[in-house]
Amino acid sequence: MTKAKFPAARALAALPYAVMGVVVLAELVTPTGFGLLSLMALGPAFAGLSGGKRRTARIGAFAVLLCVLLAASDGTLGKRRVYIASISVAGVTAAALGAVVMRERRDAELASVRSIAEVAQRVLLRPVPRVAGALRVAVSYTSAVAQARIGGDLYEVVVAPGGTRVIIGDVQGKGLEAVETAALVLGAFREAAHDEAELAGLGKRLERALERELLGERFVSALLVEVAAGGREATFLNFGHPAPLLARADGTTEFPEPPHYALPLGLGVHGGDEPVPYAVPFAPGDQLLLYTDGVSEARDGDGTFYPLEERMSFLKDTDPQAALERLRTDLVEHAAGPLHDDAAMLLLRHRED
Repeated sequence: MTKAKFPAARALAALPYAVMGVVVLAELVTPTGFGLLSLMALGPAFAGLSGGKRRTARIGAFAVLLCVLLAASDGTLGKRRVYIASISVAGVTAAALGAVVMRERRDAELASVRSIAEVAQRVLLRPVPRVAGALRVAVSYTSAVAQARIGGDLYEVVVAPGGTRVIIGDVQGKGLEAVETAALVLGAFREAAHDEAELAGLGKRLERALERELLGERFVSALLVEVAAGGREATFLNFGHPAPLLARADGTTEFPEPPHYALPLGLGVHGGDEPVPYAVPFAPGDQLLLYTDGVSEARDGDGTFYPLEERMSFLKDTDPQAALERLRTDLVEHAAGPLHDDAAMLLLRHRED
């Protein structure tokens, strides 16, 4: 719990006592028989919002006791209004206890679901190696769904015999179907990245896997990257994915575009040109940022897209993970609220000898 939430939690915990205190004062200053005792039921009602069963029952019993004491103080103990007020307090307390039981049961179920989601995350989006072959790697994933751990974006880094291979992608759609599709792509990539000698062959393996399982029902925009061991260039294979951002050591930036954009993975059955591998220089000191469209299409309150190229100053930190975290924080601040789409980023640098 953040510091900002502590005052709100304390205020909510004190609310039942504050309300009952106000009722006591009002009962003391108003004429006898004015009929405010039934408002004492607000105490256990508010207690049920945040407290447990014991606390709610304790506040309910305290409210009944206050009714009796107030009635005794003004000589109305035994009157019908006192019985009505006590019954009202007892009834509201019982209803609040029922609400607490349902809330605690729901919270337990939610905790179980989150636990399962965390296991699914470790299987689907495994932690990428911070050092992969000749590269240093940093990763950031921000889900558009509050409290979510996994979504429709995917990424993986594999050290293959010929060098380091990377994939980043965005599954069409949301929910469990998107997660299943992401799992299919990642499973195929992890296997084929070690077997295929060429990046084009790796892409065809992924295409066949999706065509076999999905039959054109869903698709995945994806970018495959290969940096050969000891190499000074990066080779790309783009399946309808946003072009990466290459920040040069001299401060210049560029977005390496493919010769032509091919259809996303899974849409090969509809025809279209196959993606063509293309290479660009990638020397020590350069940085390569791979991202999904949840980053490039994030908008502020005025509808302005996130100016990714203008934010490259955040990547000057010598620690790539710290640099990427600064960029992610700036992205969330730009959106000024929850992102409308999942946002994944991978930062690649040459390893320092």
